[in-house]
Amino acid sequence: MSNPFSDIIKEAKGLFSSAAPGSDSVIGIDVGTSSIKIVQIKKKGGKAVLETYGTLALGPYQQQPVGVVTNLPTPTIVLAVGDLIREAGVTVFDGAIAIPSSASLLFTFDLPSTISEKDIPTIVPTEARKYIPVPITEVLLDYWVIPKQAESVFDRNEDIKNGEKNEILAVAIHNDTVNQYKQVLTDSKIVNPVFELEIFSAMRSAMNNDLAPTLFIDFGASKTKLSIIEYGIVRNFHVVARGASDITRAIAQSLSLSFDQAEETKREKGMLPNPSDTQVADIVSLSVNYIFSETSSVIFNYEKKTNKTISKIIISGGGSLLKGLFEAAQAHFSAEVVMADPFSKVEAPAFLTPTLKLIGPEFSVALGVALRKMQ
Repeated sequence: MSNPFSDIIKEAKGLFSSAAPGSDSVIGIDVGTSSIKIVQIKKKGGKAVLETYGTLALGPYQQQPVGVVTNLPTPTIVLAVGDLIREAGVTVFDGAIAIPSSASLLFTFDLPSTISEKDIPTIVPTEARKYIPVPITEVLLDYWVIPKQAESVFDRNEDIKNGEKNEILAVAIHNDTVNQYKQVLTDSKIVNPVFELEIFSAMRSAMNNDLAPTLFIDFGASKTKLSIIEYGIVRNFHVVARGASDITRAIAQSLSLSFDQAEETKREKGMLPNPSDTQVADIVSLSVNYIFSETSSVIFNYEKKTNKTISKIIISGGGSLLKGLFEAAQAHFSAEVVMADPFSKVEAPAFLTPTLKLIGPEFSVALGVALRKMQ
């Protein structure tokens, strides 16, 4: 059987390209730790048209509340995918699935340009061992040589001064994860499957032709992922071990509430200032400020290392829908802050526009991987 994960980075090179000939209707699936999202789109007149979408909480599948972080066995994930396909009214099974960043390792390293192109494939695994915490035989490894034209004049001058180099973008995915996702798609009857790392999917749907350094913040349930993108290339990737579910637990513990009650309270009040009741906003702010502090450190280190400024911050993920978070981000960071608007990449009925703009950040990955499938 051919490896459907082959060239998972090389296939992401056309992040900003338009939909190309492919299946008329396709689906994109995003299996998160607390929910599954699905999007079905159709190619019509050279454009992508939204047909249906949906999301399903995973907590109840292990007798847990909505919003809780789960670790479900493969058969249960298959069951949940099937339920969502039915509930969302999905009509095709030609699909793609995103691999979560938590199940992969994304990193960059340099190789001397004196190494010939034909020798790079044998040298990359040796160098990659320095970054991968498990035996190299236990992971699927892919890489991409970042083209020189993606570097600024400043970078090239440094190369001349310090010795030419080739920058390598690499990704490692554990074999167990590879096998699990293969099984999920096989048992879910998904045909012609395509796999992609969630960061590339999110970039495709949420970014335009941004060339200057841009920070992409993905607020997930269990973690917050930070990616710095320049010229459409991931230059830095960092994970903050705190997410939306942690905020809910903090509310539950501080106010002696059940997880269900805390989740409802979080969604109702968020970070919005309320003079008569500041408890919830204060609790939420502690977690959010921790994430923002980690983010500021990543920005500072990148800007110091490269002598470049982060010009824009894009906020995405289900956790970004927290009330008041966008305004807090605007106040905290000096760069321009925008919310991801992935559904702007597809055509949809006008009456749905307000709803799609509101929920869009949660569907960045699912829509992005569907667009990948349509290419």
